Amino acid sequence: MSEKCTLGMIYGGKSSEHEVSLLTAFSVMEAVDYNKYDVLPIYIQLDGTWVRGQRYTSKPSSLQEVRLKAGETVSLFDLKQDIDVAFPVIHGPYGEDGTLQGLLEMIDVPYVGSGVLGSSLGMDKVMMKHMFAHFDLPQCKYLSFTRHEIKTNEAQVTNEVEETLGFPCFVKPVNLGSSVGISKAKDKTALVKALQEAAKYDRKVIVEEMLVGREVEVGLLGNDEPLTSVVGEIRSVNEFYDYSAKYKNIGTELDIPADLPEDVVQRIQSVAKKAYQVLECSGLSRADFFYNEDQDQVWINEVNTMPGFTPYSMYPMLFKSTGISYPELIEKLISLGLERYEERKQNQVEAESLE
Repeated sequence: MSEKCTLGMIYGGKSSEHEVSLLTAFSVMEAVDYNKYDVLPIYIQLDGTWVRGQRYTSKPSSLQEVRLKAGETVSLFDLKQDIDVAFPVIHGPYGEDGTLQGLLEMIDVPYVGSGVLGSSLGMDKVMMKHMFAHFDLPQCKYLSFTRHEIKTNEAQVTNEVEETLGFPCFVKPVNLGSSVGISKAKDKTALVKALQEAAKYDRKVIVEEMLVGREVEVGLLGNDEPLTSVVGEIRSVNEFYDYSAKYKNIGTELDIPADLPEDVVQRIQSVAKKAYQVLECSGLSRADFFYNEDQDQVWINEVNTMPGFTPYSMYPMLFKSTGISYPELIEKLISLGLERYEERKQNQVEAESLE
């Protein structure tokens, strides 16, 4: 590696969260220490085309600048030869689900964030919840259905939801984030519409019981022994923390740190660490919870392995309150990615000759 490291920013992607990824990439590229790094933008367009832009030696001037309209098509050889470490900030499928991570491992490029297994488990809400259940982490009741089941057995599906979970309930695409395709169903009629809406985005749909409680979140930073941030609370005037609330600041307020008893904070942080480890996460994640004061009950909702990462997103704000600034957070994540890469290189590869 040269004295000045080349950071490959991989962003965009074939996902409903494409625009969120652009904003994240621009934010990181603004905050990077250009005394230590050059940044090579690698933009994956909505149609899946990979485009490489001009190398940045200082921060970009605008968000539109990173929406590359022209450039060289990227090959795997380009990635291998032209960058020292990749910083993928693609939210959702083909970026956050282990597919991109697998590609980077195959071509032997260090990268920021969770590996193949942690990314795929973190993306698939059903498999994630199965893991939570196996390790006795407190969570809501849930059911899952395929698009085929919804189309061919609608009555059976809705009856099972009514009998097992009741109303209201939440319906979500399994492999998507940023609250895209999520609906709150208050009765069977609304449930049918919600199932159809979620099935537009993924072949698997999850239905969760409604938990009554405060929405709280905690950030995690590290590899084998993650650091937890302070706990923050989301207070939304909407029925749930939807896309507009997350990315347009419509109808929501954040309390960082949350006004919670210290023992509750410690319980949330402890469960978050356990979830992070059983999912085999690394680098960064944000764990989302519900807390019911009357029952003094904490439930984990999900772990997000590539949370929103602008300076005003929940994850960086949680660590800012913990004492780690946005630029420091970026620097730490790059170091953690390189650390995990070196750890993987310790694996021995031996092949006996068959001659």
